[in-house]
Amino acid sequence: MSRVIISSTMDAPLFSVRMRATLRGRHLAGAERIVPLSDVSQVVSDLMSRVVTGADVVADDVSCHAERIDSDALSHANLPDISTWQVSDFQEGRAVAAQLLSRAGVDPDVASRAVQLLAEGAGPGGTVMRGAAIMDAATGVRLESDPSRGVRASRMDVAIECRRDFEARLHRAGLGHRRVLEALVLAGKVISAPGIVAELCWSDDPEYPVGYVADRAHGYQRISELKPVGNPHGGRIFFVKPGTLSIIELTNYLERHPVMFDSLGKINPAARWEPGHG
Repeated sequence: MSRVIISSTMDAPLFSVRMRATLRGRHLAGAERIVPLSDVSQVVSDLMSRVVTGADVVADDVSCHAERIDSDALSHANLPDISTWQVSDFQEGRAVAAQLLSRAGVDPDVASRAVQLLAEGAGPGGTVMRGAAIMDAATGVRLESDPSRGVRASRMDVAIECRRDFEARLHRAGLGHRRVLEALVLAGKVISAPGIVAELCWSDDPEYPVGYVADRAHGYQRISELKPVGNPHGGRIFFVKPGTLSIIELTNYLERHPVMFDSLGKINPAARWEPGHG
């Protein structure tokens, strides 16, 4: 089953187009763009084609929602710098992730617990959450209101006139897969949010072991392996400063506030992590 929903509640020329695919109620994939009305039809087709053709697991429900964005509410921001840490295996990758989180300002014990939480499944009963957990960076207390759904960063994209240039620059750096730009955009919005200290993420795709840690000072830091191939666990955790912002306000910013990125940071060459970094 598939369906396309278009709502027109605002008076601006840009539309947020969001796709979600599920199988028997379980989240399979999601993607989104912010584009002019003239591009909505093509973008809907492109996003839906990801999960209805050439997929190992075919979704039974794919929906696209296109919603006008208030141009007065749209923020413009810069994408973070990119670096890549090459590790020998996922155990080393997880140790690196914990160190990067600690360097960003997350309590070291909280960082280690958070890595273990994603490894075991952050949702109820060890399931994979549909969105992100929110965790106090000092205490490790979980703050999201729904531990199954979590919080979903949404309504963000690269400016239309910048996309080809960004894609070309990433391709030249060996980072041309669409996952990289999409993750970079999501991380960029998350670390722009008031009160955010850092983000930890790796995919629940069993065939994709790469993940990242992101923070404002050090940017989007890819780690070559954060889980063994074949492992279905993954997710993301947003770390927040104690008392900086109400969780309701933070959730509203992450899920509702539109952000467009029109500048790409430095792309640093890949490096092997060595003891003493940071």
